[in-house]
Amino acid sequence: MAELLRPRSVLAVRDLEASTEYFVEVLGFERDPIEAPGWSFLSRGAVLLMLGECPDEVDAGETGNHSWFLHVMTEGVDELHDEFLSRGAEIVVPIGDRSHGHREFVVQTCDGHRILFGEPLN
Repeated sequence: MAELLRPRSVLAVRDLEASTEYFVEVLGFERDPIEAPGWSFLSRGAVLLMLGECPDEVDAGETGNHSWFLHVMTEGVDELHDEFLSRGAEIVVPIGDRSHGHREFVVQTCDGHRILFGEPLN
């Protein structure tokens, strides 16, 4: 039987090089050794991303409530928050304990994508 392994999320970006640099320098991702024109392949831990250059697309931040693009489960959410702050990330929802049982915060990328990072309170 065929097996599903793990997803690789795809984000549309206007400036591929600037966006790739943001994910590497600010969010600590690494470039994967895959090369394809108009694409960057990135990873950090089990999180896999593809950035696709779409210079004429609507800015992600202009999609209102649809600007939430990823929800990343973590271990060490407070340390991750501090790491991102020290690297200049824009935190648009401060870190805190939520009523649904998670501690989380939200980053807005240079393209306006909002990414939630969190972990269970346990």
